[in-house]
Amino acid sequence: MTIEASGQPSLAKQTGEIDLTALVARHQSGVWRYLRALGCDASLADDLTQDTFLEILRRPMVEYSDQATAGYLRRVAHNLFISRRRRDARMMVTERAEDLESTWMRWAGFDNGDSAIEALNECFARLTPRAQQALRLRFAEESSRQAIAGSLGISDHGAKNLMQRAKTQLRECVESKLQ
Repeated sequence: MTIEASGQPSLAKQTGEIDLTALVARHQSGVWRYLRALGCDASLADDLTQDTFLEILRRPMVEYSDQATAGYLRRVAHNLFISRRRRDARMMVTERAEDLESTWMRWAGFDNGDSAIEALNECFARLTPRAQQALRLRFAEESSRQAIAGSLGISDHGAKNLMQRAKTQLRECVESKLQ
């Protein structure tokens, strides 16, 4: 919120006008990451992120703080996601859906997930080159465990163990950095 010399909020904030360019710059990545955490593929997350900010144009909001704005944008994105899934008749109900917000806040916090991504990158760099390659093949290239094993010259079981150990190391490292 912009405060004028008089100590009052600026007229733009009082009348509900927002600087959409600045809002998008601050919150776009967080909204997109939240939608991916909900289960959107990258393309749908792109669409719904754009729709979230278009909704703000249709129904302006008042910014109280970045934290409140981020929470509001996540709620708008969540509602758009549910509407899209219902419209597409692909709504899947998860028993633990209410836990997503608390998990998101624990991992991403109020910085749109930037610190979690930075921690993940730092921790990934600490893995052995072989573990890095295995995880890249699995998650970036979506290779099968058999293909990963063949690429690394190890057994299928060895690839499974390597990836399990690497994921455990990543999780523990990231959690320690985010505490």
